[in-house]
Amino acid sequence: MKMKWALLFIVFTIFTVLSGCELAVLDPKGPVAQTQADVIKLSMWTMAFIVLVVTGLFIFMLTKYRASKADKDYEPPHIEGSKTLEIIWVTIPVLIVAFLSVVTVQSTYEVEATPKGYEDKEPLIIYASSSNWKWHFSYPEENIETVNYVNIPIDRPVEFKLYSHGTITSLWIPQLGGQKYAMSDMVNTLHLLADVPGSYMGRNSNFNGAGFAEMQFEALAMTQKEYDEWVSDVKSTADKLTKKEFDHLLEDGHIGRKTFNGTHQAFYPAPEGENAGHHHGSSTDDKPEESGSHDEHQQKSDSHDQNGQESEHSHH
Repeated sequence: MKMKWALLFIVFTIFTVLSGCELAVLDPKGPVAQTQADVIKLSMWTMAFIVLVVTGLFIFMLTKYRASKADKDYEPPHIEGSKTLEIIWVTIPVLIVAFLSVVTVQSTYEVEATPKGYEDKEPLIIYASSSNWKWHFSYPEENIETVNYVNIPIDRPVEFKLYSHGTITSLWIPQLGGQKYAMSDMVNTLHLLADVPGSYMGRNSNFNGAGFAEMQFEALAMTQKEYDEWVSDVKSTADKLTKKEFDHLLEDGHIGRKTFNGTHQAFYPAPEGENAGHHHGSSTDDKPEESGSHDEHQQKSDSHDQNGQESEHSHH
C-alpha cells in the first residue's frame, strides 16, 4: 500500500513540475522550429510507445509465469529457442531505427534550406558574429549593426551567417529553430523564419568560458513596416561604427545593447570567399604589417582555444 502511494506521489510531482515549465523548443514560432518540434514529439511518442509495450510485456510475463503458480515438482521442458521470436525482436528495433532515421534525414534537409512556401521571397542576410562575451549582428543590406539584440521581420526568410572573433560559439533561438556553430575560420549559414511577432530569447549554446552563462540576446520579430521604420530610425540617429570602436567592443567583456550606423564588415570582413581562413582581419585601409599582426595573433588565439587552454584575446 505504501508503495502504491509513493508511486502516485512521484507521478503527481512530475506532472506538476512539467506543467509549470515552458519548453521553448516545443513552442515554435516559425516553420523551421515547427519542423524540429514535430520530429522531437514524434521521437518522444515513439519512445513512450516502446516503453509502454515493453513494460506491459514485462508485467504479463511476471504474472503469467510466476513461480507460485507451478507445482512444486514441475520441471520446465528443454527448449532450444524460437527462431520466430528472435526474428521479431531483432526486426522490430531495426524498423524503428530505420523509421526515425528517415524522418531525421528528411527534416534535416528541410531545415537546411529556405522554408517551404517562402522560396519566392528574398532572404534577409544577417552576419552574426560572436566575441567574449557578446553577439554582433551586421545587416549588410541596411548597412547597420547591433550588439546583443537582433530585429527581424516576420514572414521573411532570414539567413544568419555565423562566425566568431575568438572561441567557438553556437547561436540558438529555440523558438525559431535549432543551433549552429560559429567559428573563427569559416562561415556557417543558419536558416530561420518567424511567422509570429514577439520577443524570443537567443543564446550561445556552446560552453566557451567564464562568461558563457550571460551570453544571451533578444530576437525581436516584427512586421515589415515596423522593421522598415526601425531601420530608418537607426540610420538617422545611431553613431557611426569605426574600426577603433569595434576593436574596443571586442576587448570589452559583458556589455549592454548597442546600435551603430555601418558594419564592421568594412574593415573586418567575414571569413568567406577571398577573406576565408586567417586573412579576414585585413582591410584596404590597413597597412600590410598591421593586417598580418592581427591575423597572426588571431591564429595564436584560435590555437590556444582549440587546445582547451585559457587565453586572452587582443584584437589590436
